[in-house]
Amino acid sequence: MTLSRTVRSTVLTTALVSAAALAFPVSAQAAPLPPACQESLLTTLDKFPVADFTVPDKVQSGMLNEAGSLSEADQAAFTEKACAAWNAWATKNGQAVATDLDTRYRNAAGPVCNKFTASAIGTIKKYAPNVPAETRELEKVAKKIWQNAMQKLSVEATNADCRKAYNGVKAGW
Repeated sequence: MTLSRTVRSTVLTTALVSAAALAFPVSAQAAPLPPACQESLLTTLDKFPVADFTVPDKVQSGMLNEAGSLSEADQAAFTEKACAAWNAWATKNGQAVATDLDTRYRNAAGPVCNKFTASAIGTIKKYAPNVPAETRELEKVAKKIWQNAMQKLSVEATNADCRKAYNGVKAGW
């Protein structure tokens, strides 16, 4: 799996209120991920077969940086039970979520950064209430990664439209 595919799958996972950090390396002292979390790492992209939805490179980098600096407490959210619940939900709902992401992306105006934020946050808000309760600790981690990355991007983006787009979604869902 290439880095681009790994990052894309992770950002998509984040956008779907899962464990955003599943596909990112965690600190060297962290315990190995449980088997269900490893499965998420390897199969998330396949479960959400988007055609048009695109994640800007700066968002990918920002998410990677945030996920790579998760605390041990945040990493503890990656349990077998939580990841298994996520895997089952993603398998059942992945196509519908991917279709929603693609439709929102195609219909959003502006540059890629705006298309990304509008489609991601819209899909998150639509599907977050339906994600299993067992994944709520993962959702907290995903929100933390999202909020931190969007906050930094809202300040650092060189394009004014992108700064506005990131600022508009930095609070999360």
